[in-house]
Amino acid sequence: MKTIKDKYVLVGADRAGVSLKEAVVKHLKLKGWKVTDIGVKSSKEKKPEMFHRIGLKVGAKIAEGEFERALIFCGTGMGIHIAASKCPHVHCAVVESVPAALRAVAGNGCNVLSMGAFYVAPQMGTEMADAFLEHNLGDGYEGRKNFYEYHKLAKDELEAFDYAEFKRNNFKVKKLGEVEMAPPKYGVMAKPESTSGKTREKGLKNPKQTK
Repeated sequence: MKTIKDKYVLVGADRAGVSLKEAVVKHLKLKGWKVTDIGVKSSKEKKPEMFHRIGLKVGAKIAEGEFERALIFCGTGMGIHIAASKCPHVHCAVVESVPAALRAVAGNGCNVLSMGAFYVAPQMGTEMADAFLEHNLGDGYEGRKNFYEYHKLAKDELEAFDYAEFKRNNFKVKKLGEVEMAPPKYGVMAKPESTSGKTREKGLKNPKQTK
């Protein structure tokens, strides 16, 4: 398998995503990445392959264990994502921001990242690619108890998922274990605490900030 540790990455795009792909590939090569491009390779191609066919080709190379990670591009990022996700072992995310790209890999262990050239500027695309390729599951959440274990369990259950078995089991998920994850200290999912008769999020110094 060609891994990110050895700086290998697979890319693919349709005609709508080729310009964004070219910008990202140029950036990655300058940083020493070895990029395999399965097309569309130019906006000038006379008969560019359709988005879903490119997506299936990329997905197949992930499914067959040829590449650890891939980047795919189309107009919205949606169509090529749907196609790639038809292949087994593909965990693909469509993202439009750097935090989302980072969370896709750190929180969900995605191995394929999809971008839409209609909505993502080249600079944003390069930054999202960096976030995705330079991190792994659990990165940045080491201080949160069981964050890695919780999300690793989810990924493992999805890897093992078989729809026919799921249906035979009356649509009950075959559980591989149970993990309780600590709540975050900040944000909408933070556990509230009572202070002087008022409920506020942990980490906020001023209770008025929650109003």
